[in-house]
Amino acid sequence: MSRSDRPGWVLGLSGAQGSGKSTLTAKLASILEAEGRSCAVLSLDDVYLGPEARADLARRVHPLFAVRGPPGTHDPALALSVLEALGRPGPVRLPRFDKGRDAPVPEAGRPVFEGPADVVILEGWCLGARPDPSAAASAPINALEREHDADGTWRGAVEAALAGRYADLFKAPDLTVFLRAPDFPTVRRWRGEQEADLARAIAAGRPGRAMDAAELDDFLARYERITRRLIADPPGDIVVDLAPDRTPGPLQRR
Repeated sequence: MSRSDRPGWVLGLSGAQGSGKSTLTAKLASILEAEGRSCAVLSLDDVYLGPEARADLARRVHPLFAVRGPPGTHDPALALSVLEALGRPGPVRLPRFDKGRDAPVPEAGRPVFEGPADVVILEGWCLGARPDPSAAASAPINALEREHDADGTWRGAVEAALAGRYADLFKAPDLTVFLRAPDFPTVRRWRGEQEADLARAIAAGRPGRAMDAAELDDFLARYERITRRLIADPPGDIVVDLAPDRTPGPLQRR
């Protein structure tokens, strides 16, 4: 992506599940809009592959790719093309993903942004993650890896994805901020709080389904290796250490 074919400024926002990325993104976008700057928001969650594409990956590469979440289950090329479009005048249909349906939102239902954007906020849980070539040969770190990826095929494919188009996408931000959780157990608690909030909303009439504790553990096991890596060796230009209650500490410039 050339400098001329991109928005005025791209802010990357990275952090583990439940760290507050979406809330912070919404607040920053609101502030920028109030100051008269056009701001588009693009999340890695917006460019998940649909179930058919993931099913194909599951057949060709490894069954664990049937479930969205880890690197390999997104479309980085789509995200890059959207960033390029946001750097030009004219309408841009922003991709969105319906997690309830587990499918991309049809084009007619996607929001339209009038480019060019002054600022784009690009956010995602693994934004900036660096590949670890040794992961495939390393010992499994949880039950999911032991029982479903003992030979490291899935881990190797995830790392190969990070080294490919994800690396190209992760170069797009002019500045990346990483929200660092204290540890992985805290991430598990934060994500559990989100599921509890969802369960209460469903009880009040919102459609959907919340995960139980076992389902949540299985879900997070797919993120655990890279999440622990990011906490130990954070990416980005600025790191913000979060307390267990998500209170931010001082900014650390890197």
